[in-house]
Amino acid sequence: MNIKICGLKFPANIKEIATLNIDMMGFVFYEKSPRFVGRNFDKKYLHSLPESIRKVGVFVDENEALVLQKTQDYTLDVVQLHGNESVAYCQILKSKNISVIKAFSIDNAFDFALLEHYQKFCDYFLFDAKGIKKGGNGITFNWNNLKKYQLNTPFFLSGGVGVDNIDDALAFTHSQLVGLDINSKIEVAPGLKSLELAHFLTTKIRNYESYKTR
Repeated sequence: MNIKICGLKFPANIKEIATLNIDMMGFVFYEKSPRFVGRNFDKKYLHSLPESIRKVGVFVDENEALVLQKTQDYTLDVVQLHGNESVAYCQILKSKNISVIKAFSIDNAFDFALLEHYQKFCDYFLFDAKGIKKGGNGITFNWNNLKKYQLNTPFFLSGGVGVDNIDDALAFTHSQLVGLDINSKIEVAPGLKSLELAHFLTTKIRNYESYKTR
């Protein structure tokens, strides 16, 4: 199970979260988000991360050229698209050999058939709760809706994953579920993660994986 902690922006916090046994760290380049890294975010904070942690840049309906520039400047390993980006948009990024996570907000009326055209140009999907903000709403959705998803692209489960429901998240099964995306439920303030809560969840997930393989 991949563990992705998203929405970090404070240097000291980035450094301490990077000591955990996680697979991905997400950094928001969307200026309207309270977790926006800022216009003068120093590249060294990402360049110094362990190679084992994949750096994910989160963008919302951003100009493709800027996404490509940020990917190069910050040596991003993955780009996460959290807006209304089209299939053609994803295709442009894939043509540049960029790994793509396309996020979708899920409610009871969501039509998973819409994803069929995306799957060729996306490495992963991310299924989040439909809320007021573009991510980081801290709310869950009915995970049983994901039973309707029958494509082959692996996905991350997102939206309100935290200490109170981690057991339910670990018990949830789907053939294409490959990771958990953790964000606002472990925050002290927007963009500032609790090391204690992050450590608790990471340990819980890794111990669960170890137990399953016995």
